Order: sequence, then C-alpha cells, then structure tokens
Amino acid sequence: MTTATLPAPQRSDIEVITLIGVVHGVSHFFHLLLPPLFPWLMPEFGLTFTGIGMTMTVFFIVSGIGQAMAGFLVDRFGAARVLGGGISCFAMAGVVLHFATGYPMLIATAALAGLGNSVFHPADFTVLNHRVSQPRLGHAFSVHGLSGNLGWAAAPIFMTGIATVAGWRNAALAASLVAVAALALLFWRRQAISEDIEHHAANAEGEKTSTFAFLGSRAVWLCFLFFLLITSAFGAIQNFASPILQAIYGLSLTTAALALSTYLVGGAFGIVLGGFLAQKNAHESLIAGALGIAAMLAVLLASGILPGWAILPLMGGIGFCTGTAGPSRDLLVRKAATARFGKSAYGRVYGFVYSGLDLGLALAPVAFGGLMDGRRFGEVLIGIAILQTLAIFSALRVSKAV
Repeated sequence: MTTATLPAPQRSDIEVITLIGVVHGVSHFFHLLLPPLFPWLMPEFGLTFTGIGMTMTVFFIVSGIGQAMAGFLVDRFGAARVLGGGISCFAMAGVVLHFATGYPMLIATAALAGLGNSVFHPADFTVLNHRVSQPRLGHAFSVHGLSGNLGWAAAPIFMTGIATVAGWRNAALAASLVAVAALALLFWRRQAISEDIEHHAANAEGEKTSTFAFLGSRAVWLCFLFFLLITSAFGAIQNFASPILQAIYGLSLTTAALALSTYLVGGAFGIVLGGFLAQKNAHESLIAGALGIAAMLAVLLASGILPGWAILPLMGGIGFCTGTAGPSRDLLVRKAATARFGKSAYGRVYGFVYSGLDLGLALAPVAFGGLMDGRRFGEVLIGIAILQTLAIFSALRVSKAV
C-alpha cells in the first residue's frame, strides 16, 4: 500500500513521525557542531584540550537549564513555535562560529547551540503524544531515537569533510544552512504538528492545576533520576571507551574507535527492535531486562579476560541492549506525565525529566575523570554497570509511585 492510499490517520502519523524525526536528527547534528572542528579551532585560537572542552560543558549546562524551562513554553505557546525558535538558535550558532575571532565567540556559539538543543525533547514528545495514534507511539519513539543517532553519525563526516576541503569557517556556515533547511521544512509542514482542539482543551483543564504541581510527583523525580543515571553511564562510554579498551585489551587507536562506533550502531538497531517490543506495554520489565544484560556485559568487559576478537561484538551488544530500552523509557515518562497531570503537562514533565539527560552527560567526564587519570580503567566499566543497575531500580519504582 502506497502512502497515497494509506488511511488518513496512518498518513498523518507517518508525516508527524517523519517531521519530528528530521528535526530531532538536526538537534543531534548540532550536538557535534564544535567537536569535529577541535583540530582546527585549537591551533587557530591557541587553546588547550581543557579550554576547548569547556565549550561542551557550556553547551550541556545551557541545554539542561533551558530544557527544564522550555517545557513551560511548549505547554503555553505550542510545540511548533518553540521548535522554530530552537532551530533558529542553531542557525545563529553556525553564523557566530563562522565569524568567530576569539574564545568568547566560541563560548557564545556553544551557548546558542545549547539553547537551541534545549527545546527538542519537550517539544518533540509533546507533538508525538498529541498527534500520533496510541498503537504507533512505540514506533514513533523508536524513530525519534534512531534519528538522533543518525544526526550524531552525520555531523563528524559533514563538518570534517567540508573543513578539510573549504576550511572550518565554511563548515560552520554550511551547518547553518542545514538548520535553515530544517526551519523551512518545519514552516512548510507546520500544519502537521499544529495544536488541535483537544490540546487546547487539555491546556485549559490544566490551568486548574498548579503550574509546578508536577514537581511534587515522586514518579516524575524517579524518571529524572533514571535519565541522570543512564546518561551518566552513556557519557562515560562515549568519552572514555576508546582509551579504556586500548589500555585493558591493547587495541589500536583505530580498533578502539571502531568499538565505540559498533556500540553506537548496536544502539541504533536496539532502538528499532525496542519500538516493536514497547507495544507490549511491559515497559518496566523490558527496561530491567535490557539494562540488566548491558550491565552484565560491562562487568564482563571490565574483567580483562576476553580475547581481542570478542570486544567489538560485546560493545555492540551493550549498545543494542541499551538502545532496546529507549522507546520503553520514553513511554515510561509518558505514563508518569499522564497519571496525575494529563496532557496539559507533557511539555513541563518531558522538559524537566530530560534535563536529567544533559546533567548526566555533563557530570560523566567529571565523575569518571579521576579514575581515568589514576588508570583505574576497569573500575570505570564497573561504575557504568552500577549506574545501569541503579537505573533499573529507579525505572521499576515508577509504576508504584504514579
């Protein structure tokens, strides 16, 4: 059956899922606006790794604070407007980077990109929950996660490729054009995610509840804790997997980098499967099973007893299990949001909960950096397993708290 002959509700679902997937991919693309250009920016401005790394700290701090606030804007003004504002910030970040003359402008670039990034989770999930039919929500969240991974994958190739051929300033300008194209697409298809009568009615009903009432919900705080724990584990893997595998297993730099890529690819496949499994509505059990296996594989990796050939499939397995839990994770937050506050609080709840994601990514380098400096590489992997295990317990408590 072609798209032209699909039933209207299904066509609408596909359009919404596709549009939100594209803009979410752009948000992840701009996570990596600066890092691929570090080899050019450091000599250009005479920066150390600490100095250039501070740009990403600024990115995640601004994004984390902004994300908690953006949810209120989504509930008040609608997701389409807020998404447009976020993408506009990305376009401006690329322009500022193009004209950068010193370190302060790099910090400004990071702050603008972080501000733009802050709107996507509360806006995206509000749209998906309001506009996608219930039977396809698991698939919608799966596409959402997968598109983010694709954005991550595209950015280094895009940025370094253009910087190599035409210089880093032109690469920054090209990134701005990516944002402009996404903004044009969003404006063209804005009716697909426009607010409907039901949403306005929900917001009117929500005005009877205190704006900050969700902060008194134990389930919401447990979801926030879950994101903090699981993304701290992810941040540790993302930042330190390559040097850890080089030290413990003697892998070459190229093979260690390939292992991290294998982890990310495994996560993408896991997200696809997780979208189907999430339809069974056993979210807590699925999260516990998937993250439990991932934690055991991390402990096995820390043991140092594995042959070199086993590292790539093991890293792929950890990524696959973590990715499989993703769609159920997002539906778990939906459950916490609707249990007491209804549809009117989607933006606020998703914004607050997903700010834990940025906090986890910001804390991971600090929390595990000391172990890395002390060459206690196996303990980092054990720490990752502990975080994943604690995340399981927080997820299992959500249902009892709603």
